[in-house]
Amino acid sequence: MKFKKLKVLLGISLLVLGGCSNKGEVKTDNIKIGVLQYAEHNALTSAREGFVEALAEERYTSDKVTFNVQNAMGDQSNLQTIAEQLARKNDLNFVIATPAAQAMVNVDDRTPTIFTAVTDPVAASLLVKTDAPEGNVTGTVDLTPVDKQIEKLLKIVPKAKKVGIFYNSSEVNSEAQAKIAKETLKKSGIEVVEKTVTTTNDVQQVITSLASEVDAIYFPTDTTVASTISTIGTVLKEKKVPALGGDKAVLEGMLVTYGVDYKEIGRQAGRQAAQILKGKKISELPVEQPKKLAVDINDDMVRALGLNKEELLKVLG
Repeated sequence: MKFKKLKVLLGISLLVLGGCSNKGEVKTDNIKIGVLQYAEHNALTSAREGFVEALAEERYTSDKVTFNVQNAMGDQSNLQTIAEQLARKNDLNFVIATPAAQAMVNVDDRTPTIFTAVTDPVAASLLVKTDAPEGNVTGTVDLTPVDKQIEKLLKIVPKAKKVGIFYNSSEVNSEAQAKIAKETLKKSGIEVVEKTVTTTNDVQQVITSLASEVDAIYFPTDTTVASTISTIGTVLKEKKVPALGGDKAVLEGMLVTYGVDYKEIGRQAGRQAAQILKGKKISELPVEQPKKLAVDINDDMVRALGLNKEELLKVLG
């Protein structure tokens, strides 16, 4: 009888342990996190800083976590090499921007991976379902309400007949936003002039051409735009063309930005990472939308275009 009882108790214990094993491994110290940032610019760096801050708030501080931070500097070949170096060597990976996320997912389908600054993870083939991620990837997106951005741009230039759209055609995120912008503008009876680049070398020539043709320009969130914003801003001032950008990181060259707080979506991603380290599964963490949006105005551009800031604030609401 005692032997049978021991067998029953052992069986129950194994069942309990088996149920626990379906959860992720709980990590409290000696944690290794690989960080892959696509390019060096303010938005992506802010997201990374927010991620680290949020983890610290969850008690995953620098004495418990080692971050291996790598930056591909916008170079696709660097991206692939770094992703391969980070693959399967960390407890968790954090990837910033779509190209970085794609590179990591292509080489590591096991390590829990949290992304941020990705506009459309489904279109980017990172996952199939955002509400219950099925693989090893989840995160936070930077998709802003493009229709509302266009609405604000048209409030700034209510008499506009031609509106330009400028982005890097090789960036899936930018293309997705541009498509929505085109549809929204056409519904308002506005003629759309779309111009794209594939490298930073073409930016000055193409933006100069576009600025000569339109009454205003819309810029989706785009790493190429962000990294060449000084050049873009100089051209827009010279041509006196008002522009609206998708995030504050490009405010230097815009009249107005309306979009994501990148530090905040980085913080959201950090909180997701903390949940993974506490034992949650990726499938229990839906992809999150931005929780904060903000309007910012570039005072220098206001003066350069001969506008009144107070009137602009009233128009933008």
